[in-house]
Amino acid sequence: MRTSCPIRVFLRSLLIHSSFNFWRMQNLGFAYAMLPLIRRKGLNRKDVSGFLVRHLEGFNTHPYLSGPVIGSIARLEETTEGSQAGPICSEVKNTLMGPYAAIGDTFFWGAWRPFSAIVAVLLAREGFILAPVFFLIVYNPPHFWVRCRGFLEGYRRGRDGIGFISAMNLPAAAGKIRWLSLAMLGVLAALAAQSTGHAIGSDPAFVPGALSLTVVLLCFWLLKMGATAILLLYGMAALLTLFSL
Repeated sequence: MRTSCPIRVFLRSLLIHSSFNFWRMQNLGFAYAMLPLIRRKGLNRKDVSGFLVRHLEGFNTHPYLSGPVIGSIARLEETTEGSQAGPICSEVKNTLMGPYAAIGDTFFWGAWRPFSAIVAVLLAREGFILAPVFFLIVYNPPHFWVRCRGFLEGYRRGRDGIGFISAMNLPAAAGKIRWLSLAMLGVLAALAAQSTGHAIGSDPAFVPGALSLTVVLLCFWLLKMGATAILLLYGMAALLTLFSL
């Protein structure tokens, strides 16, 4: 495959989430990313139909980890002949999209984004006017690197490209980043308390704030114990109505 073709596939893969739908999720974005392969493979009309059908199947994973999947599928499309391409590509997509979605949510949504936001808030509190820009500078390079390097590894190694994501051990990294975020939140809380001019506990707003935090933690505990969000919503509405009387 000429170099320009995988480059076009990768650039299109960056838009996979722009056509998200609740029918087949990211299928339109996935098929759009694969379109440059049609001309490269020289498919006839019948083959093009089959090509589009298999890439318009339901697909949903974390957008930042879609690059390795698209790279692997591009390699398989190039190396697999005839009717075998459909089942093999579907198998790879169905195998990878679930685990990659969980890994991406855990690391990027659950760890890296909150960490980047906390860093930006600390800078903003110190009067750094470009704190929002700094958030983007901190947050964006890692996910773009994973997208780019993941696509290259997937395209180079085919279905074995999964080794790249496994080697990074993102769930373990997410745990460490969460602990670091908690430490930074502690620093932020100390700075906020210091700026009020009151000792911790003597501020008139301390008791209402502590009660609010207790309610939030209680809600998290109830959710963990199996309570539904609807039950908590109605329960809070009832309590607020009772206390407002």
